[in-house]
Amino acid sequence: MRTLIGAVAATLLYSTAAFAGQTEGLIKKVDKDALTLTLDDGKSYKLNAETDLDSLKPGMDIVIAYDVTNGENVVTDMQLPDSDTN
Repeated sequence: MRTLIGAVAATLLYSTAAFAGQTEGLIKKVDKDALTLTLDDGKSYKLNAETDLDSLKPGMDIVIAYDVTNGENVVTDMQLPDSDTN
């Protein structure tokens, strides 16, 4: 019986595990109230409270690393274009 309970618990943990991904695109919209970022492909990504929202502007190129947690794309890292490039 303990083996069965352990197997069920492991399956539940596995099914709620986060999926990591990466994407890039143009910023379409930044919602400061909801702490979300929407790219030009229509997908939204949840930002954390420490994100400098003033540095994110529509039309900017961005590369995002994210986890899918509880059905939400949660940003774990992002790379903005260098302003020093041509």
